[in-house]
Amino acid sequence: MRQRILATGLAPLLACLLGLGCASTQAAKQESARKAVTHHDLGVDYLQNGNSAMAIRELQAALAIDGSIPRVHHAIAEAYRLSGHSAEAETHLRRALELDPKFQGARLSLSALYVQVERFEEALRESRILIDDPTFPAPWRALNNAGWAELRLGRPADARKSLALALEMRPNYWPALLNFGILEAQENRRAEAIERFAQVLAARPAPSAEAEANYRMAEIYISLGERERALAHLSAVIEKTPGGEWGRRSQEYRKLLQ
Repeated sequence: MRQRILATGLAPLLACLLGLGCASTQAAKQESARKAVTHHDLGVDYLQNGNSAMAIRELQAALAIDGSIPRVHHAIAEAYRLSGHSAEAETHLRRALELDPKFQGARLSLSALYVQVERFEEALRESRILIDDPTFPAPWRALNNAGWAELRLGRPADARKSLALALEMRPNYWPALLNFGILEAQENRRAEAIERFAQVLAARPAPSAEAEANYRMAEIYISLGERERALAHLSAVIEKTPGGEWGRRSQEYRKLLQ
């Protein structure tokens, strides 16, 4: 019985040494990898087209084939984040970083997730790791996350330094311009805030950011007694993004002014 067990255990090794089994094993691994990549690519395509549910489906299929691919965990984390499943998103981003501690994209996404769920100290910690990494190619993005976290933590001086450095590196980076405008407005530097928000609009940002910049400019113009300018900015929000958060707020604000 022992000889039979030993023979069975040695059979794959002998076959491999003779060149009989390795090729088929390698081919099977390559086919599995190909299938995982196919599901990943389909998932990313769904994600880019705004279909988070189908993205999650495809990326789960990729993970079922091979759960050791960091970029798949990163992609499914983004799909979960956009679907409002923050805990699942964090789990997959953490797993991506366990598999590849130098995965800068996953760490940046993790810092952004912590900002989103208002875990600002953790957001600042993850951002600082990237800021201090000389190989990170987009430090202004991490600086922006850090600046917003510092602002929300009640550290406006630190936030100003972080955001200023981000804009020194990338002058037209609208997320930092928007956050800088909010900082200026909070410190009652209204002219400076308006200038920052105008720079956001000139940079042609995402629709939600454009709406927010217009709404915040309207608030400042009301405080300056310039009602018509305020109404113009509120109308711009309502025209372009009537169904979003800033569109609804703009409609309510405009009713109060009319």
